[in-house]
Amino acid sequence: MTQSAKPDDGRAALAGFVTNRLGRSASRPAPAPAGNAGADKETAQDFEKLAGYRELKLQRSAADLIGLANPFFRVHDAKAGATTRMEGRTFTNFSSYDYLGLNGHPAVSGAARKAIDAFGTSASASRIVAGERPGHLKLEKALAAHYGTEACVVMVSGHATNVTAIGAILEPADVIFHDALIHNSVVTGAQLSGAQRRSFAHNDAASLEKLLEATRHEHRRALIVVEGLYSMDGDAPDLAAFVELKRRYDCWLMVDDAHGLGVLGRSGAGLHEHCGVDVSDVDIWMGTLSKTLSACGGYIAGPSVLIEYLKCTAGGFVYSVGLSPPLAAAADAALTVMLAEPERVERLRRNGNLFLAIAKKNGLNVGTSLGLAVIPVIVGDSLKAVTLSNRLYARGINVQPIIHPAVPERASRLRFFITSEHTTDQIKETVAAITEELAALETGSTLIEQLMARRGS
Repeated sequence: MTQSAKPDDGRAALAGFVTNRLGRSASRPAPAPAGNAGADKETAQDFEKLAGYRELKLQRSAADLIGLANPFFRVHDAKAGATTRMEGRTFTNFSSYDYLGLNGHPAVSGAARKAIDAFGTSASASRIVAGERPGHLKLEKALAAHYGTEACVVMVSGHATNVTAIGAILEPADVIFHDALIHNSVVTGAQLSGAQRRSFAHNDAASLEKLLEATRHEHRRALIVVEGLYSMDGDAPDLAAFVELKRRYDCWLMVDDAHGLGVLGRSGAGLHEHCGVDVSDVDIWMGTLSKTLSACGGYIAGPSVLIEYLKCTAGGFVYSVGLSPPLAAAADAALTVMLAEPERVERLRRNGNLFLAIAKKNGLNVGTSLGLAVIPVIVGDSLKAVTLSNRLYARGINVQPIIHPAVPERASRLRFFITSEHTTDQIKETVAAITEELAALETGSTLIEQLMARRGS
């Protein structure tokens, strides 16, 4: 328990944590009256006055009260892949994006070291100011070739890539239609652009069609955005259906393939290969370098006119430092290895299918996951998800809980990232451990009663 939390406050906070987060957002404090600006002069600039911070403190106090360890921000002592080391222990690891096991691959690390020797660790400024490095151009050419597009631009952050690209392309007279479960970066980009934003039911082309029919005529330009593999649920859209709608209603179609590259399709080419759709039917391909490609950054692949426009107008490119040369080199080398060793994609597919099959056999709720690289185990509420994560950690399994507001409270889950390097034994033992620990949580007294009894309350 923190020093500032009294026992009664902690118990009340715990009750609030359990009962008040069932899909409801925290209430924000009412703004001070305009004529009373000087009444709280000494504390007005106190960061503890930020909306939601009090709730955060109470939740932490509640967790301390019942001895619930924080599962986030644990420090790794080694490269995190199918296994990792923390606190001097080796863990089976399901919390890293290293889908094809390329983080630390000799060719990938070697390319990064050569780039450091030649260009150092930083591009030093934006590419407009500091000039290009050969690695930037080489990576962009390779990604453009992969997607069959005329050009590509790489940026320092995947999140910022969506924000700045959408923010630059659309204007207030335009509209963006996006999946209800689309990534935060797409929503933020839409807000930046000033365009109207309309969401349709997850992976539901019929829902989008109704929106298009009712509202498309009200706007000048329109952009439809879907993801390749959805990172919370591990499912994918029917790309052909969205291609048909974008044509019929005169829209651009953008695919955020961040989790699709290296995962979807027999060779890991992405959503288009998975769905059997011509890659050129999509106007804008977006992706990140931090998943399969084991680096950091984002990219947009598309027509040369679009890429030229973004390189000259997108704030996240024009006003941001260029991608670090060793990261560009590492991503390029990882793409080369991925294309040269398709057996990695096949191993990933086998491992994902195995995890999914055993989980379903054991009665675990895996939602709509395809069993490729992202498999959730949905447990129902945040407290249960955090507790289950901690119990698995004690058994040498590292997996993070995903809780409200990242997902609805009743859909809180553990999210398992499967890699090509996980072994059959690791997968079988992990699913068995999940099943055992979840059963223990769901039998006897309620979870809250168990936790409070443990603290002598």
